[in-house]
Amino acid sequence: MPSTPPEPNAPAHRHPAELTGWGRTAPSAADLRRPTSTTELRRALPTTDRRGLIARGLGRSYGDAAQNAGGRVVDTVDVDGFWVHDADPDADRVLVTAEAGTSIDRLLHALVPQGLFVPVTPGTRYVTVGGAIAADIHGKNHHHSGSWCDHVVSMRLQLPDGEVVEIGPDRDPELFWATAGGMGLTGVIVDATFACPRIGSSQLLVDTDRAPDLDAVMGLMATGDHAYDYSVAWIDLMASGRSLGRSVLTRGRFATADEATEGGASWPFDYRAGVLASAPPVVPSGLLNRLSVKAFNELWFRKAPVRRRDELQSIPAFFHPLDMVGGWNRLYGPAGFVQWQFVIPPGTDDVLRRIVGDLSAARCTSFLAVLKRFGPGDPGPLSFPTEGWTLALDIPAGVPGLGPLLDRLDREVAAAGGRIYLAKDARMAPDLLDTMYPRLDEWRAVRDRVDPDRRLQSDLSRRLGL
Repeated sequence: MPSTPPEPNAPAHRHPAELTGWGRTAPSAADLRRPTSTTELRRALPTTDRRGLIARGLGRSYGDAAQNAGGRVVDTVDVDGFWVHDADPDADRVLVTAEAGTSIDRLLHALVPQGLFVPVTPGTRYVTVGGAIAADIHGKNHHHSGSWCDHVVSMRLQLPDGEVVEIGPDRDPELFWATAGGMGLTGVIVDATFACPRIGSSQLLVDTDRAPDLDAVMGLMATGDHAYDYSVAWIDLMASGRSLGRSVLTRGRFATADEATEGGASWPFDYRAGVLASAPPVVPSGLLNRLSVKAFNELWFRKAPVRRRDELQSIPAFFHPLDMVGGWNRLYGPAGFVQWQFVIPPGTDDVLRRIVGDLSAARCTSFLAVLKRFGPGDPGPLSFPTEGWTLALDIPAGVPGLGPLLDRLDREVAAAGGRIYLAKDARMAPDLLDTMYPRLDEWRAVRDRVDPDRRLQSDLSRRLGL
């Protein structure tokens, strides 16, 4: 297994940099430092600058969570050692310890050939362990397995005063759960130990259903998701009338070794993930417009089978299809895009229908809209996942009327007892934060304990008043 790199005595590399989130909106300039070891990481952290600091991984937060205008940003991607603990060969899960900058991509390349998988993966494998904790990421298996921090056994956290503490669900649980989804504002993660499940192969057996409208896909998910480890539905938000919310639902589980080899795999744990094409460095504005997105959505819906069972798919194809296009965020043009994701609790199906209807009526130019069902959330006061329906969509930032539309929908989500995902937010009104996250005062009490001087700051924390 890869080992932790040697720890040089030189200070972390530093330079001024203009940073954005993955949505490429609201750039800001910061003093960027890039340590290459845990020792350098610790040296890069203490600061008395009034603008504070924030840690940053691979920059896949869509908004401004990993930016710090006029302050310090610590890039952790070179602090990426990890190791697999010895385990009983019959154990269902194996412990892995990884430094903050270790990416899911790197973990998968090492773990899958050993018959292991990460506990949770979002729609991209280019997320670091530190980012996974700070955003308490979720995936297609939340209804069965919860979010990332449900699988963390312990972590080492450097507090703003420089002290490194070890915390976990049973060791300072208040600080642990405040850090889970805490957007990097309780400390900087040094490393974490988490449980990884064993898998039977690197292939998944996938069932696909094409649903003619929103009610149909919601019915399929509500009655059948319990039988699948992973579930997600793509929704056509350009459709209207009787086709409102038409969807392609894909659900599956890992195949056994025998199922994979019978399906043609030469080795059950073969894992290959790469980039098939890259978006050009400069894309003209308006490439993704109403006509092009409507045509893409029509093609995507029509090419899906009405009903297909037990199709073998690779890990990249099932979990990370967008990663096959390098720099796909550039396709939205220089203005960038907004990703909007909300969750609303059980019993609010009518709210979901109304929101999808409003997005369709507004001719929302989104080719990437996905619907999932969350199971019960974890104890983190700022963790996003909570039981109910969650919808995520990408929208070009320059769409006329987008701001007022999302502002209105934000308030509808809040009124229904739902919330917006902070790791994807770039524009939410701060007055909604307390409503959406009713345990915010609990989180602030922990933050006040570990960072009374507000040494940890980000553009997001200032924008929302965190």
